[in-house]
Amino acid sequence: MKLLTQVVCWLLPFIAPNLSHAAETYQAPFWLPGGNLQTIWAALLSRPSVEYRRERWELPDGDFLDLDWVDGPANAPLVVLFHGLEGNSRSHYALQLMAEVRQRGWRGVVPHFRGCSGEPNRLPRSYHAGDTREIGYILNRLRAAESAPMRCVGVSLGGNALLRWLEIKGEEALPVVNRAVAISAPLDLPLAGATLDQGFARFYTARFLKTLKAKALAKLDHYPQLYDRQAVANANSIYVFDNLVTAPVHGYRDTDDYWHRAASKPDLSLIRVPTLLINAYNDPFMPGETLQTREEVSDRVTLEFPKTGGHVGFISGPFPGNFSWLRHRTMGFFTKSSSSAN
Repeated sequence: MKLLTQVVCWLLPFIAPNLSHAAETYQAPFWLPGGNLQTIWAALLSRPSVEYRRERWELPDGDFLDLDWVDGPANAPLVVLFHGLEGNSRSHYALQLMAEVRQRGWRGVVPHFRGCSGEPNRLPRSYHAGDTREIGYILNRLRAAESAPMRCVGVSLGGNALLRWLEIKGEEALPVVNRAVAISAPLDLPLAGATLDQGFARFYTARFLKTLKAKALAKLDHYPQLYDRQAVANANSIYVFDNLVTAPVHGYRDTDDYWHRAASKPDLSLIRVPTLLINAYNDPFMPGETLQTREEVSDRVTLEFPKTGGHVGFISGPFPGNFSWLRHRTMGFFTKSSSSAN
């Protein structure tokens, strides 16, 4: 292994020179080909140890939110991370980014969407890709308690929800958030949803449905009339699950209505907070041909669309790889002057 590592390190500048410069466009290492492998390998890679402090917020509607904190100096910038579908503060990307936050002497917090902190939430509702009310509540409550600069990063579903909030709020978001990064957000929800229900992507769908269905069925113990138990148990696609559970519980007519109204892609021109979008063209959750062009987004939005990287992958360096590019690109954007647009 040591000899292999030495050989790869010697060859790396010639084979993939971009990997040694985090500020340059990402390029996957030669030993990790394909969007699916880049996605899966990232989740299997060893994770840093991060010690969190948990805080529980009791909510006005009778529910609660659990937030996991990385503490630091009171005046240090705060990074708020919104996780992806069925993610949490122990997801690989959360640990990687929070480890970078800690290393830089900043502070971080991972608010868990309802039902994702390890304990079922109390109400019928949970969370969804267009949950701007929840995003807004969290950010405004944090802002009211904070005097330090606040940056936000949203990953996958959390990235889409964050973008929707930024779009809807426009100029009003500027006093709350200084900068934002969305990583592998499913910008075109109808296309992303359809993609997840086809081919190899059904591998990811099966993993999501395992926990989504278990949580949904457990809700029926307290709210037996919420939806049809057998239909949920038999759901074999994200489309069907969202039609039975996510859409009606959260005020949408059906899956098509939910995906259309919650998608962030159509309104990216409304964003006024400096925002970085990181999406790979080979993301197995969303085909690259649907990604935006410069003309379709606000001049406050920076597009980072490398050809490779998978879904929240972006592994760098010699085998077995590391997350240096994603960590440095995200934090590098956060440390830019607030007066810089791109």
